[in-house]
Amino acid sequence: MAIIKVIEILSNSEKSWEDAAQKAILEASKTIKNLRSIYIKDHSATIDKNNKIEEYRITANLSFEIEGPQKSVSKK
Repeated sequence: MAIIKVIEILSNSEKSWEDAAQKAILEASKTIKNLRSIYIKDHSATIDKNNKIEEYRITANLSFEIEGPQKSVSKK
């Protein structure tokens, strides 16, 4: 039986919300194994002085499978 853990993460991008999500996945994958899904809970953006979007931001839930304890192999 698989056990799935969910964490909340924040990410940003100067390109798009999709890019912010991809950056979150790539960064999380450096330290978390068995990534399964990302759920975007919220998205927002900051605006510069010229009324242009400066930065896209997301709040997301990232799920991953927890590995069970390693079974020791006994040598006989």
